[in-house]
Amino acid sequence: MPHRPSRIPSTMLRGAVLALAGTGLAGALLFGTAGAASAHGFSSVVYADVSRTDSGSVRTELQLEYDLLVVSAADAEHDDDLFQAGTDAFENGDASTRVAALEAHTASVENYLSSRFSVTAGGTTCIPHRVGDITETIDQGVPYAVITFDRECAATSDGHIVESSVFPDSEGYVTGTKTILTYEIDERSGTAALDSNQPSFSTEQSTAERFWEFFHLGAEHLLSGIDHILFLLALIAGSRKFREVILAATTFTVAHSVTFILAATGVISVSARIIEPIIALSIAVVASWYLWRLWRRGDAANELDASSGPLGLDRAGWLRLGVVFLFGLVHGLGFASALGIDEPWSWTLLWSLLVFNLGIEAVQVAIIAALFPLLALLRRRQPRIGLWATGALAVAVSVFGLIWFVERLLDL
Repeated sequence: MPHRPSRIPSTMLRGAVLALAGTGLAGALLFGTAGAASAHGFSSVVYADVSRTDSGSVRTELQLEYDLLVVSAADAEHDDDLFQAGTDAFENGDASTRVAALEAHTASVENYLSSRFSVTAGGTTCIPHRVGDITETIDQGVPYAVITFDRECAATSDGHIVESSVFPDSEGYVTGTKTILTYEIDERSGTAALDSNQPSFSTEQSTAERFWEFFHLGAEHLLSGIDHILFLLALIAGSRKFREVILAATTFTVAHSVTFILAATGVISVSARIIEPIIALSIAVVASWYLWRLWRRGDAANELDASSGPLGLDRAGWLRLGVVFLFGLVHGLGFASALGIDEPWSWTLLWSLLVFNLGIEAVQVAIIAALFPLLALLRRRQPRIGLWATGALAVAVSVFGLIWFVERLLDL
């Protein structure tokens, strides 16, 4: 008969859990605050809309984080007055003052953007000139400057090339800036994602090339989103069998796919001030769920109940899937918020979003395939060490999640 690990005495187990909690709390106090601020990394998203005007010019409307635009343009153009006026306006929190600061230094702003965002036709850079006034919009509570250029381009039958290097890593203010490009030009329309690895886009680009960009963007987003990875680690730590982690990951995928697509196509909209604290709380809840089972069941925490239900899961397993599904809905809103797309529904947009989602799932599956077999082997060969390892992981994840929850809730 297979060996069934004995139950750990409750006093020993509770002492172990308290010791693990102390270790996790110490680490969290050292790194939690910095980690919370960078749960998605200090990055930025630039929105660019490219279209053809009635007069034949190429119109580009750019939306850029106000404070980043101020410091980047002031630094690049050596305009100390722009920095002073812009930062004062930003701290005062008045939209009209912020816009006025940019309008007073249009030369610096236009020079900065012209050197870092371009449209090319027939091998020649289109000549930009600003049209209309600078305006402001708010995205996820952050002020964005809206600046529009019309560009005179050479006649061409080879389409247009859009290139963006706005807010590059080399400036030292943010890392991994994404430019989400929406275009309707050259009898084509769609969405593309530009970054330092793929800084340009051609309207002649093939469908496969566009989809690869979104697949890569999805994979990169999950890898750079520490909170989503910690949620996945909590699922892995709390799963008793391989089928349980697969079902949990599938449930999470289905849930976040639904809200991700609905939010990105503008069907639903929820403020990031609501989404982000709940995502942090979900990390703590799912990780703490395993700690509770460890507390109650000891060595048997990693075993299914004797009476299993559909798909080989017991009642606790199905209840856990329900919780994962609900939190997955919230994570989907977080994915859409980070991608920054809020466009009317179209088949092209839908396929781009699905491919972005596939990139997320590819990384998710890779992490599970790499970690869970090792964890299962450890549990089989060294059950007690396996309990300590998963317990320590769950404690650390829980504490980080709680700290992030408090900081995001209080906007610290």
